Amino acid sequence: MRIATSQMFARPTSLMATLTEKADAIQTSIATGNKFTAPSSDPAAYLRLDGLKRGKADDLTNAANVKLAQGLLGQTDTTLASIETQLQRVNELTVEAANGTLSDDNRVAIAQSLSAITDDLYALANTKDVRGQPLFGSSTGDTAYDRASDGTISFVGAGTPSEIPINNHSSVQATITGDRAFGDMFATLKSLTDALNTGGDIRAAVGGALDGLKDNLADVAAARASVGARGARLDLEADRLTDAAIAREESRTAIEDTDIPSAVAELQKTLTVLQATQASFTKLSGMSLFDYLR
Repeated sequence: MRIATSQMFARPTSLMATLTEKADAIQTSIATGNKFTAPSSDPAAYLRLDGLKRGKADDLTNAANVKLAQGLLGQTDTTLASIETQLQRVNELTVEAANGTLSDDNRVAIAQSLSAITDDLYALANTKDVRGQPLFGSSTGDTAYDRASDGTISFVGAGTPSEIPINNHSSVQATITGDRAFGDMFATLKSLTDALNTGGDIRAAVGGALDGLKDNLADVAAARASVGARGARLDLEADRLTDAAIAREESRTAIEDTDIPSAVAELQKTLTVLQATQASFTKLSGMSLFDYLR
C-alpha cells in the first residue's frame, strides 16, 4: 500500500478548517444575537421570516388605521354629546315658550337664546376632524353645513365619507354624516325662532318644534349608538392586532434569535474538538513517513 504525505495532512486540515468556520459562525451568532448571517444559512427559515416581516408591516399599517378610526369615533361621540346637550336645552326653552302667560318680549328673549344655541350647533356641526376634514361631512366638500343669507342652514355635499381599512378583509366608517345624525334639526330651530320673533299664536309652532326635537334627539342618540358599536368593533380589532403581534414575535424569536446558553455550549464543544484536532495534527506533522511506518 502506498501512503503519500499529502494524505496524512489532507483530512485533519480539512477538518480544522470546517471546525474553525463553525466556531466563527457560532461566535457571530452569539455576538449579533441572530442565528443566520445570510439566507443561504437556512433558506426555509428565511422564507418564514420574510412572511413574518410582511405580516408585521401590514399589521402596523392596520394598527395605525385602527388608532386613527378610534380617534375619529371618539371625537364624533364627544361632539354628538355636546349637540345632544344643546338640543335638550332647546327642548326646555320650547316648553317654556309654550307658557301662555309669557309676553311677546319674553318670547323674543327666548328666540335670542335659541339663535345663540343655533350658532353653537352650527359650529359643532361644522367641526373639523384631526385630518382637517369636516367631521359630519360627506365625501365631497370641505364643510358639512352652509348658512344662507336668510339664516337657513343646510347640509351640503353628497355621498358618504371614505371608509378606513382596518385589516385585509374589512374597513370601518369612522365618522357620520350630518344629515343622518341631525335630521332636520336646523329647520326645526329656525321655524320656532321665527315664530317667537313674529309673535301671535305660537301653539302650532311650539307643538311642531317639540315633535321635531323629539325626532332630532332620537337621531343623535341613534348616531351615538352607531358610533359606540363601531368603537367596540375597533377595540376588538386592536386586541386582535396586539395578540397577533405577540404571536408573530414569539415565532420570529424561535426562528431567528440565538439561544445563547445552547450556542455557548456548542461553541465550547466545537473549540474542544478543534483544539484536539490541532494537537493531533501538530504531533502528526512532527513525524516523518518512516516514523509513521515504523
